[in-house]
Amino acid sequence: MKLLVIFATTEGHTRKIAHFVQNEAKAQGWEVDVKDVSEGAPLPNGYDAALIGASIHMGKYQAAIADYVIRNSQGLNNTLSGFLSVSLTAAGDDEEAWKEINEIADHFLKYCDWTPQRSLQVAGALKYVEYDWLKKIVMRHIAKKSGGSTDTKHDHEYTNWDELSMFVKDFLALKK
Repeated sequence: MKLLVIFATTEGHTRKIAHFVQNEAKAQGWEVDVKDVSEGAPLPNGYDAALIGASIHMGKYQAAIADYVIRNSQGLNNTLSGFLSVSLTAAGDDEEAWKEINEIADHFLKYCDWTPQRSLQVAGALKYVEYDWLKKIVMRHIAKKSGGSTDTKHDHEYTNWDELSMFVKDFLALKK
């Protein structure tokens, strides 16, 4: 079985998630191709399943991932496909914030005319070490409001790797 994993990333954490998915799928006997959409991505045709990962920044996903999904929506809709929506908001339990990220994902999927069989909101990371001074201040303020870490000397990952592993296992089991 062949799995295609396409991702878009702004700060690199979605890339880490995509490679985690790759390792999980390979452990289950799948052949996996992982591609950053900004470096050119293959069509989903010829794959048994496809997972698309993208992160929410300032209320939307990367334009390159939207372009890819729109161009390939028919192929994605005709195969087993899933969506991984990555955001810091998914690390919290604020009901209004969750409503907002679910609405962002729903709007994206509708806009792209894509209906994946499975979707997961994945908690992202604070990449304080990589941020410029302004973004560091803004992100620290956001983290403080939402209960996240304000220690800007270190990066902080919030991804629930066990939950993601279970999602991948359950998603791939749909094809067997």
